[in-house]
Order: sequence, then structure tokens, then C-alpha cells
Amino acid sequence: MEDLRGLFQIMTRRFGFLNKNCCSVGGIDISLAQSHILYEIDRSHRPSMQQVAEALGTDITTFSRQVQSLIRLNLVAKTPDSSDKRVYILSLTTEGKFVAAAIDQQMNTYLNEVFSHMNEFEKDTVIRSLKLLVGAMEKSGTCCAVPRE
Repeated sequence: MEDLRGLFQIMTRRFGFLNKNCCSVGGIDISLAQSHILYEIDRSHRPSMQQVAEALGTDITTFSRQVQSLIRLNLVAKTPDSSDKRVYILSLTTEGKFVAAAIDQQMNTYLNEVFSHMNEFEKDTVIRSLKLLVGAMEKSGTCCAVPRE
């Protein structure tokens, strides 16, 4: 039988190595955690702090510190929700949108380079398999549950 944990460890390490410093965009160094926050805000419509923290599986205290660092970098704006002042809505600033798009481009360039070592059938098989795996992980009650969109 395949060493599944070993395969996941190797894949995670290789992605972790890629993302260790994550990205530098326009002289701004972005951590892996910050890049995940930018990605989640960018793909959501007016998400609250709680929604993004839950999507990332991060406790609100740690998440709040990360958001504050992104606000200081002028990449994220935090505004009270007009219907509930206890809730804060996150959005990307113009600079935040630029940085998020640049990170997205860097990641897509890397993934395209990785997939360039496969033929079309192999690439399609990997993508289809990843979709199946993510779907199975969403159904699992054991670990790693992420709220559905």
C-alpha cells in the first residue's frame, strides 16, 4: 500500500517551501497567512472578519492580529457593518487588490510550470483527483472541516 501520509507530507513541504516567504510584491513582503487572508477576502463578497477566520480555520484572536498587520500595510480595510456595528466587514484596498492579483499570478505561474511536466491527460487526472479529494475532505467529520460556501 502507498504511504499516503508520506505523499501528503512531501506535497505539503514542497508547497510550504514555495510559500515560506510567500511573496514579495512591490517591495511588500507577504507571509503565507497574510496571502491566505487576502485570497479569502478577494474571493468573497463583503465577508465579515468571523467568516474569513472560519474559512481559514483560524481563531479570531490570531486572525485579528494578521488583519491588523494587513491594515497597517494598507492592503485591507475594516469597516463596521451598517446593520450590526459589532460585525466588521473586510475588503481589499486598491493596493490590496493589486497585491492579491500579483500573488495569484505568481501561484498560477508556479502551478503551470509544475503541470508543464505532465501531459494533458495526467494534468486532467490530477485536477479531477484533487477535486474529489477536497469533496471527500469536506464530507469528513474527522478533521479539517471548512465551512461550505
